[in-house]
Amino acid sequence: MRTILIAAALALTAVLPATAQDKQTAIANFVGLDGKQAGRAVLTEGKAGVLIELDVSGLPANRWVAFHIHENNHCDHMHGFESAGGHFNPANAEHGLLAANGPHAGDMPNQYVDQDGKLRAQVFNSMVLLDGKNGIRGRTLMIHAESDDYRSQPVGGAGKRLACAIIE
Repeated sequence: MRTILIAAALALTAVLPATAQDKQTAIANFVGLDGKQAGRAVLTEGKAGVLIELDVSGLPANRWVAFHIHENNHCDHMHGFESAGGHFNPANAEHGLLAANGPHAGDMPNQYVDQDGKLRAQVFNSMVLLDGKNGIRGRTLMIHAESDDYRSQPVGGAGKRLACAIIE
């Protein structure tokens, strides 16, 4: 009996670090304009920001597309994902990584979609965390049809919203 209790305690100890680590990760499942699942992002919080690992398909092939964090927690494909709101911008900064008074916390570099319409990337955003101040859990990730020019207001000419994912 004592051996069983020791084994159970060891098993519980092995599970505890994983549970603590779960608080520092999030998942976001992308939906396309057709309402079907288009891919996934895994977000991992580090000491100075969040690493976002993307794997999304069904996008326009061979092109750069804008990638942002939006402020709301809605991905209504029936209305072109307008329900996601604008870019996440807690500091009320200008849009654009190259703007004099920017960027928004939700501004990130453009991503390249391959010849098969797949986007696979790892993006680190040092302006956000998953929870707390500048927290993005419960907000949305958005992939746009055009590339971001990193300067023009309010969204950098990113164009139509193609895929949206709620960060959970």
